[in-house]
Amino acid sequence: MTESTGLAPEDQKIITLARSARARNGVPEGAAVRDETGRTYVAGTVGLESLRLSALRTAVAMAVASGATSLEAAAVVSEAETPSDEDRAAVRDLGGPATPVLLAGPDGVLRASVTAG
Repeated sequence: MTESTGLAPEDQKIITLARSARARNGVPEGAAVRDETGRTYVAGTVGLESLRLSALRTAVAMAVASGATSLEAAAVVSEAETPSDEDRAAVRDLGGPATPVLLAGPDGVLRASVTAG
């Protein structure tokens, strides 16, 4: 765990990646997930006229499309106060109910840590 955040370095990394995706793409949310092998998948909000996906659901879809069979953790950077039920369900579908879902504000500071449960 890092002293400044109380998070394991791997968890801080996915928050940093999610924050970078949000800033780089100018989207409302950024997200990152870590699969069972330690690979990370990073995404931003998808806001097409015909397709709307949260950043976290997009990151989970990218993991599945790349052959991931499970998730170790997920992170989303957003103005929201809590991860949405739909986002938690996507993480749960791939990682199971005990998978941690970290929510950080745009400043990268952890706001909440819940399970996909």
